[in-house]
Amino acid sequence: MLVFANLKSENVMSLQSLRQALSHPSTSVQLCLIGLAGGLIAAFVIISFRLTLTLLHVFFLDGIGNYASLSDVYRLALPFVAVTLIIGVAKLTGFEHYRLGIPFVIHRVKQFYGHIPLRTTINQFFGGIFALASGFVVGKEGPTVHLAAWASHYVGRWLKLPFNSLRILAGCGIAAGIAAAFNTPFAAVIFVMEVVLREYKVHIFVPIMLSAACGSVITRLVFGDVSELAFLNFAPVPPTQLPYLVLMGICIGIVAALFNKQLMNIMRWFTPMNMIGRLYVAAAITGAFGYFMPSSMGAEFINIELLLGTQPDIGTLLALFAAKFVLAIVAIALGVPGGIIGAVMVIGMLLGVVLMQPISTLMPGDMTSTYALLGMAGFLAAVLHAPMAALSAAMELAASSQAVLPAMIVIVSAYVTAKQMCNNKSIFIQQLDFQELPYTRTAIRDMLQQTGVMAMMKRELTVMRDVSDDVLYDYLQTHPEHTLIHYAADNAHIVELNVSLNANDNPLMMHDTVLLSEQHTLADVHEALQTRRQGAVLIQSVEHDDISGVITWNMVHNYLLKQRH
Repeated sequence: MLVFANLKSENVMSLQSLRQALSHPSTSVQLCLIGLAGGLIAAFVIISFRLTLTLLHVFFLDGIGNYASLSDVYRLALPFVAVTLIIGVAKLTGFEHYRLGIPFVIHRVKQFYGHIPLRTTINQFFGGIFALASGFVVGKEGPTVHLAAWASHYVGRWLKLPFNSLRILAGCGIAAGIAAAFNTPFAAVIFVMEVVLREYKVHIFVPIMLSAACGSVITRLVFGDVSELAFLNFAPVPPTQLPYLVLMGICIGIVAALFNKQLMNIMRWFTPMNMIGRLYVAAAITGAFGYFMPSSMGAEFINIELLLGTQPDIGTLLALFAAKFVLAIVAIALGVPGGIIGAVMVIGMLLGVVLMQPISTLMPGDMTSTYALLGMAGFLAAVLHAPMAALSAAMELAASSQAVLPAMIVIVSAYVTAKQMCNNKSIFIQQLDFQELPYTRTAIRDMLQQTGVMAMMKRELTVMRDVSDDVLYDYLQTHPEHTLIHYAADNAHIVELNVSLNANDNPLMMHDTVLLSEQHTLADVHEALQTRRQGAVLIQSVEHDDISGVITWNMVHNYLLKQRH
């Protein structure tokens, strides 16, 4: 029993050392290893999701995205069956937990250190599978981001790590999840930094980079080394076509702004309708399109690969582009549990090939996949307002340095056109504003959230209970460097000597205290004390109920002044 107790004590001490290291806003081996572990778990969750989805496609459709194998009636009925199952899962978990997708994850990362509720995750796992297996034009990255953030964050919660590290862990999981979904680790890192966390810090960048690499490696071990987007081969663009890429980017920016505007309009128009009604409307529209046009269903990349391999005529391209455009807007706006990025990538590819047609006769060879790649990059940048993520995705998929300049021209033209000429904002930001989900923080809170209380708290404490003021005064006179906590009637106060020169003042100063756990950050301390701008926060150990440290208002104030310099 004594040996077991010693081992348990050693484990607690090592875990406490880990928490102490992670509370600092700096790159550390511990943070990298925890990020790697979170990425590994997130990758396995996403692989389970992808394998389940693949099995459903193979079993019911005889292949990935093979909706044409179904009869007309089955294609019409399939979205209704999926919506019924989605509603059934939502009813079991509670309709109030039907909060899904990347906008919700951004909100949770910014406001709750990345904590994702379990019930919403259950909704996203099963709802995402049903939606993606039934022909809705949504992407798998929505469920991927949600599930990955939950999985990696769960590791940190289980270990009771500081909240500042839990936010990084959520980012690690998201990067690993996107890398596992698309096999594009570099683009996954940039996406997390640019879209989800919306900040660039080295101590955040390194563990996220490791997690993305981990997700990509695990994916390649399970699904092979070939990306779903490997068909987007890049051929060098002749210098004479570069001016046309500017015009192409302007057109893409206008279409992207139209896409975002119409999506938000649909959301506003159907707000009075309840969730069940909205989902069945989406099912009816998707089923009707699928009945007459099987290729309009789904957002699987393999269907785009097969289409581009047949050298389709302009009429077919325009019809399919319009169908995907409408069905993506309807599904996402009406709350189908899927992502927007996959749909945007498919629409961008089709748009790029459509815009290639006016100069196709001037091309030296087959440039279809090149323009599909450029269209995808430009549309991603303009819809999501993520030009760096779009550029990194294009570079990674093209695997050629010659893609950088053409991609930059299209992305910049599309992004500036959508933002300045069309007054367009990121679709995620518009969705967050519409749903009234806060996603911004003050500069002070943003900075203080990066540091855990364990990194700054004063540990040398003296605790006294129900003693007289004379005893407290005598102790502080002989130990002025100590922090004294006095409990009177179960109320804790920080006791300090009054350094004022007024002889009539009480020689002791009593400051009220607030109790927080070791997991909190300096932002929580600042929020607890900012109204009075005095007092202190007592830090309670996560392993027991003892007080392990204290942080005063002056300590936080001095920290802020130090950071400014």
